[in-house]
Amino acid sequence: MFNQRDSRRNAFMLDGKFARRGYDWWWHSFTGICEETGEEVPFFIEYFTCNPSLAEDRPVLGQDPENKRNTKKPSYLMVKAGCWGNSRTGGSIKKMQLHRFFAWKDVEIKKGAPYSVKAADCFACDTKLKGSINVTEEESTSHPEMMSDSGSIEWDLQLEKITAFNVGYGAGGLFRALKAFEMYWHAEGMKTLVSGKIKMNGRNFIINKESSFGYADKNWGCGFTSPWVWLSSNDLTSRITGKRLEDSVFDIGGGRPKAFGIALDRKLLSAFWYEGKAYEFNFSKFWTGTKTQFSYEETDDEIIWHVEQKNHSAKMVTEMHCKKADMLFVNYEDPDGNKRFQKLWNGGNGWGNIKLYSLKKKTPALIDDIDVNHLGCEYGEFEAL
Repeated sequence: MFNQRDSRRNAFMLDGKFARRGYDWWWHSFTGICEETGEEVPFFIEYFTCNPSLAEDRPVLGQDPENKRNTKKPSYLMVKAGCWGNSRTGGSIKKMQLHRFFAWKDVEIKKGAPYSVKAADCFACDTKLKGSINVTEEESTSHPEMMSDSGSIEWDLQLEKITAFNVGYGAGGLFRALKAFEMYWHAEGMKTLVSGKIKMNGRNFIINKESSFGYADKNWGCGFTSPWVWLSSNDLTSRITGKRLEDSVFDIGGGRPKAFGIALDRKLLSAFWYEGKAYEFNFSKFWTGTKTQFSYEETDDEIIWHVEQKNHSAKMVTEMHCKKADMLFVNYEDPDGNKRFQKLWNGGNGWGNIKLYSLKKKTPALIDDIDVNHLGCEYGEFEAL
């Protein structure tokens, strides 16, 4: 059953060889309301750890020219926060991503489950996020190695994780211990109720549980996947009944995973928790007969994802869109200090459609035709080194 919380998979993972060549991050995305204008704004907050065994007295930034010359690998806690654009809903908020770096000597991380991470006023655990980032225009311009825009943001948020996506044995204890995969994924809260306050560039924002459409997951490993695909939302409405699906959420992720150094064909994992019933399309559970067709399209104005997945009993046909004007190129460097993605499209207010079918009688029978909003989405492929 994929809807199974597992705090062990959400724990800090950088031990063994991953401690000297590894990353681990906790990602959160949600929607808030501007107190001044009433407009919706999609936000993200992430706590990204890298190479603790290579720690120095100051954060080691892999994109720094001197560190590149000396082949120094990155080592730090990076706190990332910001927002996407909201022009699709008539808003005026400017998208941005901000980074704040900490040396490992200034970081407190709980070993084991449940996780917690703390540095100065920045804190994260399963139930709370708190912190602040301030990057001046001069810092952003003079230090491109920070990979950061300029601006300020502070947050004080509470989390209630409702629905999980536990991908199964691929991220289980044995394969975690073996460090078998190059990149792991676990969504402890693919549906998360977020509440609290944000102050960004002088404006105040309120986050309410009912309208937050929150999401929380983590990735860890020693490298990234290419292509990189992510699609998720819990703002779903049935076209058949016209009713909002209050106990529903879907999550699609993957790309081209590597196991024991061997690259697999393009693979996607997905889960649809539909009004209390689980539909899973998971290639690692080979006995389910999961098959996937996936394509990506870039127009002048939009990024478009087409995904069709089926197993022995169900089929899900997905088409998702996001305005390029509202998306940003999310910035990461890998544990070797390479910035493999120059165009990793990342958005938080996409939209689309899902058609869910039953195949139990071999002839597809439509279960529901669903409108999707407040979509979290991502797509990117490696640039040549």
